[in-house]
Amino acid sequence: MTLAVEHWAPCSDHARERNDPLVGTGPRGLRWFLIEVAGSWGQNALLDEPFDRGLGRALVRRIEGAGMRPLAIRRTGRRTVPTTQRWAIVDSRPGRESIAWGEVADATALLDVPLDGSTGALSSQPVYCVCTHARHDRCCAVRGRRVVAALAEARPDETWECSHLGGDRFAGTMVVLPHGLYYGYADDGDPVRIAEAFDDDRIVPERYRGRSSLPHAVQAAQHFAREAFGDERIDAYAPLAEEAADTGWRVRLVGSGGSGGDLVVDLEETRSEPMLSTCAATRFVRVRQYALRSIAVSD
Repeated sequence: MTLAVEHWAPCSDHARERNDPLVGTGPRGLRWFLIEVAGSWGQNALLDEPFDRGLGRALVRRIEGAGMRPLAIRRTGRRTVPTTQRWAIVDSRPGRESIAWGEVADATALLDVPLDGSTGALSSQPVYCVCTHARHDRCCAVRGRRVVAALAEARPDETWECSHLGGDRFAGTMVVLPHGLYYGYADDGDPVRIAEAFDDDRIVPERYRGRSSLPHAVQAAQHFAREAFGDERIDAYAPLAEEAADTGWRVRLVGSGGSGGDLVVDLEETRSEPMLSTCAATRFVRVRQYALRSIAVSD
């Protein structure tokens, strides 16, 4: 098979040209361990300088071994190393959403922080993490900085730059914690609106990728339910069941927003045309996409 060669351009430009859908693209993340790394990041923020590579490997093994997602964070414009090492444990599971902040004397002491949620000071403030990981993908630097600048001006205490989130072609990308709400193309609109919607317990549908605690098919089913019935509340259309069904999925959701009963959403799972999915990619891939077959109110 002969593949059409894309003219080189940033991957996020190509994604917009192709109109790549955001639906059902939120990466998995049930629990998170956030680590403040104030300096410039290498390709892997916790495995390259300025973070100690051996310590970083040990931390990543420990965090991932506990079923958590590690994420480097830093304040916008700050490159001086803090005198203490700040961290946060985030739980994004529905009904358990929480953020607990703590600090230790130095980075080595992070290896002794309990990962079971038994330590740290609980915070009621959300955290807006915007990917600005330039060494991972240039689009995150260019587009992510636009997003973080706007958010940091409006909400300086709640806004952090973060390392790679996934879906570089959707830059600017961000995640709202503790709920794990992923957004893409955030620089195409007003990112402050995303924060204002969260204050009102809502999502912004046109920029929304999905919730980190849910499988991709459920994320997609919720999108089509919102499209059909209009309920933008964060917890609307909670999943009841999910099963593979004839080159796709059947997802059952709790009805809401005028649907009149529980919903059955039938999805077709397809693969995109071959694409270079990041700025640095040299191999064409086909990515998963979802289309709505039907949506019905169950008896």
